[in-house]
Amino acid sequence: MTLTINDTTITSDHSAHAARHSPDRNGWEASWLPGQILDRNTAITAMTLADIVAEPDLHEGHRLWPHIQSWAEEVGLTAPDALSRACQPPERADPEAAG
Repeated sequence: MTLTINDTTITSDHSAHAARHSPDRNGWEASWLPGQILDRNTAITAMTLADIVAEPDLHEGHRLWPHIQSWAEEVGLTAPDALSRACQPPERADPEAAG
């Protein structure tokens, strides 16, 4: 699993989701968290969660669960809610288009 991070986008090789910098909104927006403005570090965390849903059999006893809980808290969600949202396909290709 790999994230590609540059000045304006964060993408994953295991997820259709992306995060995009939105200068007019003064932050970042992840496609699976529409309307939520994030700082760059939190956008990376959001994309880490989007990427991790490709891991098979995620559950409360999974070895990554403590990390998932921590990452989910960083974006203001519970672990189950974050995984549920992140596994859904993106509603739109470009999060900035929601303007």
